[in-house]
Parts: sequence; C-alpha cells; structure tokens
Amino acid sequence: MTHLGTGIGWRPEIADIVEAMPGIDWVEAVAENLCPGHLPDSLLRLRERGVTVVPHGVSLGLGGADRPDEQRLADLAARAEALGSPLVTEHIAFVRAGGERTATQPLEAGHLLPVPRTRDALDVLCANIRIAQEALPVPLAVENIAALFGWPGEEMSEGQFLYELVERTGVRLLIDVANLHTNHVNRGEDPAKALDELPVEAIAYVHVAGGFERDGVWHDSHAHPVPRPVLDILADLASRVTPPGVLLERDENFPEDEGELGREVATIRETVAAAAATPSPPGSRSTPVHASDVDESVRGRVGLAQAALLSSLVAGTPAPEGFDRARLAVQSRALAGKRADIVAKVAPELPVVLGASAYRTAFLAYAQRRPMAGGYRRDALDFAEDLLLTQAVQEPGARRRLTQWWLERSGPAPLTGRPVARALRAARFALRRG
Repeated sequence: MTHLGTGIGWRPEIADIVEAMPGIDWVEAVAENLCPGHLPDSLLRLRERGVTVVPHGVSLGLGGADRPDEQRLADLAARAEALGSPLVTEHIAFVRAGGERTATQPLEAGHLLPVPRTRDALDVLCANIRIAQEALPVPLAVENIAALFGWPGEEMSEGQFLYELVERTGVRLLIDVANLHTNHVNRGEDPAKALDELPVEAIAYVHVAGGFERDGVWHDSHAHPVPRPVLDILADLASRVTPPGVLLERDENFPEDEGELGREVATIRETVAAAAATPSPPGSRSTPVHASDVDESVRGRVGLAQAALLSSLVAGTPAPEGFDRARLAVQSRALAGKRADIVAKVAPELPVVLGASAYRTAFLAYAQRRPMAGGYRRDALDFAEDLLLTQAVQEPGARRRLTQWWLERSGPAPLTGRPVARALRAARFALRRG
C-alpha cells in the first residue's frame, strides 16, 4: 500500500499557501475541478517537487441505483493518469436519483447523501465499485460520509457495512474521522465501535476536517478548525494501525496565510505520532474482483427508495415513511445552501450583479421551485433565466447586466422551447430598455 505521509487538500484559493507550507508530502485535489490537458501550474510545480497528487472524485455516485456513468469514469481515469497518481478516491454515497429506471423526474442532490446500510444497497454498491475498479488505471479507495439523518430499517452498522464491502470487492478505504464524529453527534453512533468493526488494514488514507454544531446537529463544514473530538478519533485510529496517509481538508473560510493551516497540519502529524501504533503487516483482505453485476430488481428497489428520499429533499414531496422529518428538513436546507454557494462559485458574476444578500435570497426561493437536474453550470443559467422570466430584477442596471450575462452564455440559439424563447424575448427587451 502506498505510503503518502501528511498532506492537505489543494484548492485554488489556497494554492500559494499550500506551495509555501513546509512538510507537505502530498495533496488531494477535487477531480471534477481539473482538466487533464490544462492542469493548474501550482499542481505541476508540486509534482516537480515530488509531492504526490491524488484526485478525489465527488460526482460518480457509486452508491446510486444506476451503474456508474462511463464518461465520468473515463474522466476520473484521465485525471489519475495525467497526475501520475498512485490511487483515486470517491465516496460511499448517492448524488442523483430518478429517471428512466423509476419513471420519475431525474434529480440531482448537488451533494453526497448516505446510502442505507442494507443488503440491497450493499449489493448495488459492490457491483458499482467492481465496475469502477475495472475502468480505472489505479486502485480505488472509497470514503465514509457524514450524515444528518439515518435510513429506517438499516441492517448493519457502519463498521459491518464497510467490512463486508472490503471483503467482497477488495476496495481500499478512505476513512474520514470527522465524518465518524459527525455520525456520533447526529446519529448516536460510537466511533470506537466503528473502528473496532471495520478492516483498518484496508485503509488507504485518512481525512481530518472541522465543522460546527447548531441546535444539536453537527455540520461537517470543512470551514472551521479541527476540534478536539475529531483529533481524539484520529488518535484512536492511529493507535490501531499506522495510516499510510493523513490529510487536512479545508474548503471554505480560508486563512490569509499558512500559519493557521500549518499549525493544524502539525497537530495532525503530532497526534498520529503520539498514538504510535505498531505498523501493521500488509493486509490480506484483497480478494479477487469479479465483474458480476447485481440483479435488476435489486437496483430497482434501491432506485425507488433513493428517488423518493431525494424528491422529498429537493422537490418538496412528502418525506418517505420512517424518516426523521425534522432531520430531513435540516438536510433540505443544507442542500439548498450548498447549491447556492457552489452556483456562486461557478458563476461569480451573479452575486455581483444582484448583490450578495439579494442573490442568496433569490436563489433559495428559486431552489424551492426548481430542483437541480443538469449540474451547477446549467443551474446557474436556469436561475438567471428564471429571474428574467419572472422579472424579479427591477433595478435597470442590474437587469441589463444579468441579461447580458445570460445571453452571452446561452448563445445565439438557446435551447428550444417556449419558456426559453420567452426568456430570450424578455432579455432582448431588457437590453433595449437599458
């Protein structure tokens, strides 16, 4: 298993800070934000210095009912090859549901959602991981995720679920100790019990991150310092096995210099060293990976359950029976907020044109009416189109700038259909009036 050392999540906003930080052995970059033919200069410089770069995928949806998308797999493989990475990572989660399999509207969560720890869900996940393993040029590791809610009728604990997953596929694990803490607060799950049950010798590396608690719910924000309980879980893990790599994640609220992040990386390194686990021998759980698929009826059952849940979270349909409705409401608000934040990053002109506060208010109102179905760039265009159709922007200068922005990105012949045609006419009218 590849020894990685101590690392940090590479993000464009902190690229200079990461390059300047001493003692960084490796970095992890969000795979979907990289173009193999045009890698950021910062990552190229880090590679020239011998720093390993691992692509971390967020959009495969390996826990979803459908087979992994071939193009997404090919894109992830291309990024691994372009970076010369020793492995790639993804999540044990679903990110979309509905569509032809369930005869329902295709929906995107815009974020990672937990799969139920049931035999059906495990069968589907194992089959999808086998498909991914065959398509990727390097080993795959999958990450446990944070959850605000649990599924009714679960048949296994997290540790048991991960143990069987490794036994059946030989996949490696990316263990996020911050997510174990999140599930402890939100679901009452004991992190020590999870570590007792999961195959620690299959760990490829470990994530460490911060968050915050509000009204008894822990939010895995990746925007706050790492709290002591997360470091305690890291120490417990490191006392059982020496992890091949440990990495600090930070996605928001970036410090202005390397001081804060450097201290956190140093604390993580010291925590692992102080735990002083005896290095474990190479794991023996890697079983032959077979290409067998799962029965379509199993995919169908999983697909229907996921579509019903996702529809309640993003389209306002009733919560499926057995779920904690209060927790689903928290998750729904979190998804909408995350969606607004990412659209603001994808299309930073929109908060500038509308004003930051007005943008967020308008977007959250739009999100209540319009579930995301085509990714964040499409979502940004649809949001602007919706503002034009509803004439929600009254200030002439802002309306003109929004109109120009939408026209430039929609092209001379936008998607056909009466609503879009109406929006185009409204946009041209706004330009004439501006």
